[in-house]
Amino acid sequence: MLDKLDRLEEEYRELEALLSDPEVLKDKGRYQSLSRRYAEMGEVIGLIREYRKVLEDLEQAESLLDDPELKEMAKAEREALLARKEALEKELERHLLPKDPMDERDAIVEIRAGTGGEEAALFARDLFNMYLRFAEEMGFETEVLDSHPTDLGGFSKVVFEVRGPGAYGTFKYESGVHRVQRVPVTETQGRIHTSTATVAVLPKAEEEDFALNMDEIRIDVMRASGPGGQGVNTTDSAVRVVHLPTGIMVTCQDSRSQIKNREKALMILRSRLLEMKRAEEAERLRKTRLAQIGTGERSEKIRTYNFPQSRVTDHRIGFTTHDLEGVLSGHLTPILEALKRADQERQLAALAEG
Repeated sequence: MLDKLDRLEEEYRELEALLSDPEVLKDKGRYQSLSRRYAEMGEVIGLIREYRKVLEDLEQAESLLDDPELKEMAKAEREALLARKEALEKELERHLLPKDPMDERDAIVEIRAGTGGEEAALFARDLFNMYLRFAEEMGFETEVLDSHPTDLGGFSKVVFEVRGPGAYGTFKYESGVHRVQRVPVTETQGRIHTSTATVAVLPKAEEEDFALNMDEIRIDVMRASGPGGQGVNTTDSAVRVVHLPTGIMVTCQDSRSQIKNREKALMILRSRLLEMKRAEEAERLRKTRLAQIGTGERSEKIRTYNFPQSRVTDHRIGFTTHDLEGVLSGHLTPILEALKRADQERQLAALAEG
């Protein structure tokens, strides 16, 4: 373990040097990425330094065990230090778990309105805005790839890309069914309704991940449309891509360029195919109890947003906050940190059993 700790401390020192480098300060994107990694490492570096101090104190306490006058005091101190050493080792093990290599990739996030009609579409819009604010808070860049707005300003579907190191690892726990409980704007009698929206988060696939066989792909072009079926432009710029072997269909219409829509649709298709491959691998891992919690299970109800009680509850870990407004404003970090920690604890338990 000490070798790994040495490497982490070395990386931390290198980051400190880079963050004061004038050339890095000029590159906003790189500076944000390095700052995020530096902040992430802060907790584990604090644990490492405390662990080294405990080892030093433990060595000193053991050296005093032969001293008749200090023996009892040294013995009590040694027991306390051994308990702290064990606790720190467990914490460090959690931080040293192998990371999913996909975590550092960009992410593609797809939000679909579920049950609840127009209210579900409005909720999909709320989730979309929440994620855009959170991405901005984290220093990520976003780009809408495809959207299908509704008459009241909601979305039946919206797909966007999140760009930046660690984007997928940050957003991946959002996959699943999100539920809202509130009085819809369409409700005239003030009754609380329950509606849902489904979120799917995919790691962005690179071209080397999948060499698409274009003979297996059908590409259709059509006129883009907006709310009420009215055309949003007068050219056939919308693109639908169908992967014939799997039946996966992707549409893109947000760009006025047919070529750009085609590129975006193929990128999303490639990412969906990568996710299918990962799902097969996850099924194999599940048999060894190493699967992550609640990632990729689109049918799983993961979170409820209750407006009357200003409450947000993540059902996977029993996490509840009454800062509904803050969460919808993009302050997702407390929830995601709790999910990440629970995932790490689960992996450690699986390793201990296996």
